[in-house]
Amino acid sequence: MEFLLQGLTATTWQQLVMYVIGAILIYLAISKKLEPALLLPMGFGAILVNIPFSGALHTTMPGIGEVAGILEWLFEVGIEASEAMPLLLFIGIGAMIDFGPLLSNPKLVLFGAAAQFGIFATISVAALLGFPLKDAASIGIIGAADGPTSILVSQVLKSQYVGAIAVAAYSYMALVPIIQPFAIKLVTTKKERAIRMPYNPKSVSRMARLLFPIIVTMIAGYVAPASVSLVGLLMFGNLIRESGVLGSLSETAQNVLANLITLLLGITIAASMQADKFVRPETMLIMLLGLLAFVFDTIAGVLFAKLMNLFSRQKVNPMVGAAGISAFPMSARVVQRMGQEADSQNHLLMHAVGANVAGQIASVIAGGVILGLVPGMLA
Repeated sequence: MEFLLQGLTATTWQQLVMYVIGAILIYLAISKKLEPALLLPMGFGAILVNIPFSGALHTTMPGIGEVAGILEWLFEVGIEASEAMPLLLFIGIGAMIDFGPLLSNPKLVLFGAAAQFGIFATISVAALLGFPLKDAASIGIIGAADGPTSILVSQVLKSQYVGAIAVAAYSYMALVPIIQPFAIKLVTTKKERAIRMPYNPKSVSRMARLLFPIIVTMIAGYVAPASVSLVGLLMFGNLIRESGVLGSLSETAQNVLANLITLLLGITIAASMQADKFVRPETMLIMLLGLLAFVFDTIAGVLFAKLMNLFSRQKVNPMVGAAGISAFPMSARVVQRMGQEADSQNHLLMHAVGANVAGQIASVIAGGVILGLVPGMLA
């Protein structure tokens, strides 16, 4: 009873707000099935770490004194000290991705590059709003539409808003089916959305599939050395998939490894969601900037596709450009659905998938570019 009274007395209004936020994340995960593997552990963790005197963060050992609790230890070892969790997740993501649609139509890589505009536009806006460069860059990377990249960049740059950035990144990834249609309709007409694109896939040799992850890693390593850990582990996972000799390991990476790391990453990142650090006016501003980044990304991809159409005989459905963000495969599915709403016989999925996997590569390279540039600018 004494502990109960102490806990109730020590509970602040900010902690009550975090309980509500945690409950909302759990609700979205279970009821709406939005990124449940991440939002559920993040929501539960947000409640767990804000219980007064929570042993999840700190605990007292007889004869030793205060030591790190399990979540603080996981955060320090798996994210803060080594960035191991978000990096290991890229192996699983790489093993899931089939780059065949991109290899059969290499020009789709341009859409992946164009759709990263939101990252750099949002960095500029955040800096103009008064955020320090390291925080502005960390906020901008929400536009990568890639949760692990957002966590990695914000942690490496030592941003004070890691928790808010993670929540924004994963929440907006889950809300892609709501955000993207709105942004796409802002800059397209129904006639443009109904443009048909014949799918005549070129055969992709096994050698090309094997060489692709190796070549991409080497190019990224020379062009943006800071991205090589992100790109390299993504491509390593894909090489396991395409090798054809590591079937069980490929399945393990896609399922067991990816799911386990995702769950641990979700609840571990909650260690940075303590009420006194999270419930601030800046958090709401970060959420708004994250939304802006997603909208900028989508619009930039669409406008780039429109620009290409000015010089191309074979017209591209502008929505395919919107699939150049890294939210795989949700964005490609959005484009397919919207294409069929405009024309029931319109099939854009494979084109959109190609742009979507290009966005996956482009987003991690963009994260590496930021990691390479920002520390030098701060020095």
